[in-house]
Amino acid sequence: MHVQETHWASAAAVAPGGKAMTTAGSGGRADVARTTPLRVDAQRNLEHVLRAAREVFGELGYGAPMEDVARRARVGVGTVYRRFPSKDVLVRRIAEEETARLTEQARTALGQEDEPWSALSRFLRTSVASGAGRLLPPHVLRVGSGGPAAPVEEPRVPQQRVQPGGAELRLVAEQAAVVADDAGAGALLDVVGQLVDRARAAGELRADVSVGDVLLVIATAAPSLPDAVQQAAASERLLDILLEGLRSRPA
Repeated sequence: MHVQETHWASAAAVAPGGKAMTTAGSGGRADVARTTPLRVDAQRNLEHVLRAAREVFGELGYGAPMEDVARRARVGVGTVYRRFPSKDVLVRRIAEEETARLTEQARTALGQEDEPWSALSRFLRTSVASGAGRLLPPHVLRVGSGGPAAPVEEPRVPQQRVQPGGAELRLVAEQAAVVADDAGAGALLDVVGQLVDRARAAGELRADVSVGDVLLVIATAAPSLPDAVQQAAASERLLDILLEGLRSRPA
């Protein structure tokens, strides 16, 4: 997986729209009929751009140029920029959508699986199969991977709980500042944290495994291969190995 930094601009994605077209001597109904194909085309182009962006960023990372997205979508780069005035806006749109998808998958596993390990493994398998892990924002993937850090005053994001025999792991200040302003990332960290806590409390998850580790598993276990069947098989095999590494073992 290739994850590259980008500016996480606060600008929202620009909603698609079309200009009204009028015809001399035509009534209102004729005008509507003339404008409808333009709106349909604009919506179709937007869907092509978003699909292409997920594929390109998933394969090459968020550092991939907009021209690659345009080529994959089979539209001009100007069309991409009309929908998304900057690359940051497009990146944020994709990252937010994929973060929300992972959050929903985690909530489903948490609500439908009574066994803690089954819930965690179901979430991991579902998220890897969907490929959403390849599109997580870099600051979310860094959570929990920086080691112990100084306490953050009044954090507004979930923290790692106290581990048996260890100190409380906290987000570093930079991570907290970024994630705290991202409600979607905060929701994901919270629900995955619940899955992790349940599995650890049941003695089925290694005590040193953090939320960040689980998210890294999702990103790592989603290889991009040209053949879909081979990709699915490779992902499943890699995930089986990683899951075994996460499980706690009797002393």
